[in-house]
Amino acid sequence: MRGTVRSGALYFEAKKMLPGGVSSPVRAFDPYPIYVRSGKGAVITDVDGNDYIDYCMGFGPLILGHARPEVMDALRMQLDRGTLYGTPIEKEVEMARLITRFYPSMEMMRFVSSGTEATMHAIRVARGHTGRKKFVKIEGAFHGAHDSVLVKAGSGATTHSAPDSLGIPEEVTANTLLAPFNDLRSIERLFLENQGQVAAVILEPVIGNAGPILPDEGYLQGLRELTARHDVLLIFDEVITGFRLAMGGAQQHYGVRPDMTVLGKIAGGGLPIGIFGASREIMSNVSPVGKVYQAGTFSGNPLSLTAGIETIRLLEREGHAELARKGERMRQGLQSIVNELHRGFQVVGLGSMFQLFLTDCAVRNYTDAKRCDSILFMDLFHKLLERGVYLPPSQYETNFLSTAHSEAQIDRTLDLFAEALSEVLG
Repeated sequence: MRGTVRSGALYFEAKKMLPGGVSSPVRAFDPYPIYVRSGKGAVITDVDGNDYIDYCMGFGPLILGHARPEVMDALRMQLDRGTLYGTPIEKEVEMARLITRFYPSMEMMRFVSSGTEATMHAIRVARGHTGRKKFVKIEGAFHGAHDSVLVKAGSGATTHSAPDSLGIPEEVTANTLLAPFNDLRSIERLFLENQGQVAAVILEPVIGNAGPILPDEGYLQGLRELTARHDVLLIFDEVITGFRLAMGGAQQHYGVRPDMTVLGKIAGGGLPIGIFGASREIMSNVSPVGKVYQAGTFSGNPLSLTAGIETIRLLEREGHAELARKGERMRQGLQSIVNELHRGFQVVGLGSMFQLFLTDCAVRNYTDAKRCDSILFMDLFHKLLERGVYLPPSQYETNFLSTAHSEAQIDRTLDLFAEALSEVLG
């Protein structure tokens, strides 16, 4: 058993001042989370000096690993010049050039400070552009913590959706329509039931916050055709998949061009960022040229843009082929473990994303994912933690590889997975 006395002490102190002792709910787990002191490459080190091979990677942004030297050097140079000016900066133009090159759907864009901001404003722009109030959200997809998207999942397509959090009036989510992932008929039914009232469909093209859950063959293409036919905007939330599946994200990988795109995570190189963009026609609705208001003191801040630009350049140079190969090595290894244990657990993933779903059923949507044995998963999580492997502490999150993960670390992880899974299954 690894000693985590210092983490325990910090947690019990933190509980007095922070709700649940954490700054974001998914970081919490019993009896207490580990407190990380540093990260380097594919390894994080806690305050008690324990090392862990990390597959959380900051929940996705750190595709180059922790503390990539070139990114750190670029940040140090920017720090010498200051952290915030409250004026336009050259790096906004530099980053916008990069984004438009890889994401043709984003002819114009606005930089913000988080994915939550970006999706909130993307929906606002869609409503302002179309003059319609309603939008469709996919069950189980996460688009940040703003009111209109915090809606209960798993209840099927419904017209009026109950809020998923206290403090959100039901009338705020009255215009949020729900549909299951991989189900075009349910979306078409919503369009017909709310004809001329739906501004947009927003979805993660690969659901990253419940899995990952992959789109069925033809689903995204069918959704593109369906939204175009009904004159509804299609918004791809690529906060997780952007620059992760390919330089052009899921829209490049699947060959589907949305009307609007939301980016984050990797685009900030480990610092806070959100980006929403679309055609010039749609984005011309945004202030100061249009009547859809958006503003933020830290939007387009120098540090996030510096780290993001350097990360994107390094990623373009190194490519995704090796990352995808590592992902396939991990998924094949996990599948071999599951087969040897004569279990029907689902190994799912794409590129450098992976997850072991503890269910015998194929996972095509959020309802399927909820059938997983989440209690058994947390047992597995703790067994791996004791052995020096850190996963996101939830069955409903994606595990991420980085360019910093070595084959030896992946092989070591698979050996530890085999040990831990055998132990929890008895």
